[in-house]
Amino acid sequence: MVGTSAVADAGSGVGPGRSAPRNAATLTVSAKEDVAEGVVSLTLIHPSGARLPDWTPGSHIDLALPEGTTRQYSLCGDRWDAYTYRIAVLREPAGGGGSAYVHDRLRPGDRVGVGGPRNHFPLVPSEKYLFIVGGIGITPLLPMVRQAELLGADWQLLYGGRTRSSMAFREELTAAYGERVHIVPQDEFGLLDLAAWLGTPRPDTKAYCCGPAPLLAAAEAACASWPPYALRVERFTAGEQAAPVRDTAFEVELRRTGRFVTVTPDLSVLEAVRRAGADVLSSCEQGTCGTCLTPVLEGQPDHRDSVLADHERAANDCMFLCVSRSCGERLVLDL
Repeated sequence: MVGTSAVADAGSGVGPGRSAPRNAATLTVSAKEDVAEGVVSLTLIHPSGARLPDWTPGSHIDLALPEGTTRQYSLCGDRWDAYTYRIAVLREPAGGGGSAYVHDRLRPGDRVGVGGPRNHFPLVPSEKYLFIVGGIGITPLLPMVRQAELLGADWQLLYGGRTRSSMAFREELTAAYGERVHIVPQDEFGLLDLAAWLGTPRPDTKAYCCGPAPLLAAAEAACASWPPYALRVERFTAGEQAAPVRDTAFEVELRRTGRFVTVTPDLSVLEAVRRAGADVLSSCEQGTCGTCLTPVLEGQPDHRDSVLADHERAANDCMFLCVSRSCGERLVLDL
């Protein structure tokens, strides 16, 4: 069984938000650096030099860019540095323009809005870890590698990419950790040999995987016989979903405000509750970033996100309003 998590733009630049993050802080770009072919890193600080909110490996932030889009990027710096955040941004020619703005127009000294951090891809305790990365997927796993090393865990990193020059932080990783880091450029060695690494279940190992959708699918297939929740993946884009359980209207009660909303088939729950005046933060609106997570007080959601693991869905105590719906005629939300 596989645990899933997702964040649109974990360094990729996928999926614009409609507005700046609520309660966003304004941070300053203190440094911008080319870290691979088509990848730049940004270092962010508070304009006054104040301490930034703490974060844990797997966390991401909402980045509100001056040209009006909001993106999510994984934090890939030193979590013990309380005064800086680091993210890495892959130029996405087919994206919505956010990555192009970062690459072409954002400069040291510019200010950006930052929401979060939040973490839907946490590193759980284990004596052994196997980290599997494709391309810019290195960003959420880089702090995990550091944390595993700090805790004295037995770990290995399998890192694939198109070419060596396209693999961000490759030299940083190999210099720090040596043979524990396995660099596998596709143009030299072909695709990652997941059968060799994952073909035999490892009951004492937690596997973490982030990268393109085909890599995640291959990892999930290779871990089919592993113990439940031994593999956790983070997605850049929404996974495939079955047809909705219910194709007719349903009612949503906003318990805190006492309002009732009818969600018709042509509306998302997010759109419907916003029309009723609920102030719900969202960003990707694809069920991948985790921003619009909302507690469910009554009813059974039809979960259609790419974030929650199976046991989290079964609890039916929260849902992502941008994509999920209702299995029954009524839901009660803590709004």
